[in-house]
Amino acid sequence: MDILEKILKHKQQEVREKKSLFPVELLKKSIYFETPCVSMKKYLLREDRWGIIAEFKRKSPSKGIINDHSSVEKVSIGYMQAGASGLSVLTDQHFFGGKNQDLTTARKFNFCPILRKDFIVDEYQILEAKSIGADTILLIAAGLDPSETKKYAEFAHSLGLEVLLEVHNKKELDHHLNPHLDMVGVNNRDLKNFHVSVETSKQLVSSIPDEFVKVSESGISDPETIVELRDCGFNGFLIGQNFMMHNRPENHCREFIKRLRNIYSQQQSAL
Repeated sequence: MDILEKILKHKQQEVREKKSLFPVELLKKSIYFETPCVSMKKYLLREDRWGIIAEFKRKSPSKGIINDHSSVEKVSIGYMQAGASGLSVLTDQHFFGGKNQDLTTARKFNFCPILRKDFIVDEYQILEAKSIGADTILLIAAGLDPSETKKYAEFAHSLGLEVLLEVHNKKELDHHLNPHLDMVGVNNRDLKNFHVSVETSKQLVSSIPDEFVKVSESGISDPETIVELRDCGFNGFLIGQNFMMHNRPENHCREFIKRLRNIYSQQQSAL
């Protein structure tokens, strides 16, 4: 059993337990059910931003503990002050050390689009995402049937949430595309063996229809890579580990964006 299979199996059990503890009617009493969502898609296309989705991530199955001391409040505020286009918050506890409260905390202190980064296997989790203050959900093609992807995306839209579909290869892309998606993300990390290559994004970008905002995920560690990916047609760039491995992730994000801005300034000067 590979790591994704282990995560999905554990997630199904987790959802069964949550349903008994926090019924749907309780979720719907959240103040966030009446709050309009902030569009991640629009923020990624803003010309005054760089399309960076900055992630709060404590650990991962492949790296173990990445950062278990940083404050969600300080890091999320710092990310947005640094110029990030949006936030991604891991809410899986067993494998990634996250929790729903992390996202709700980020929501409390930031008016910006927030992606709930988790492994969706049930409509209940989409209702849960809305109840904790998320604006966007992630659907991972490798863990879903195409019919499930379409059903979950349509349900998310009915709640006002946007949808980011994550794919790892052209087969997943071809099988899971549907009209209810907002963004398509190419994960450069193979979830079966955790090998990372940005070439995956470059190979798939031309196959993603232009009606979807294109996002490159994982393995982005320097501003030059952002320049290359933007030239290829990507508008969004999800970066987590590269920021979170530092004591002050928000400061590293600020420096990263500063360097990116300088690269483009130098390019304009050379024209």
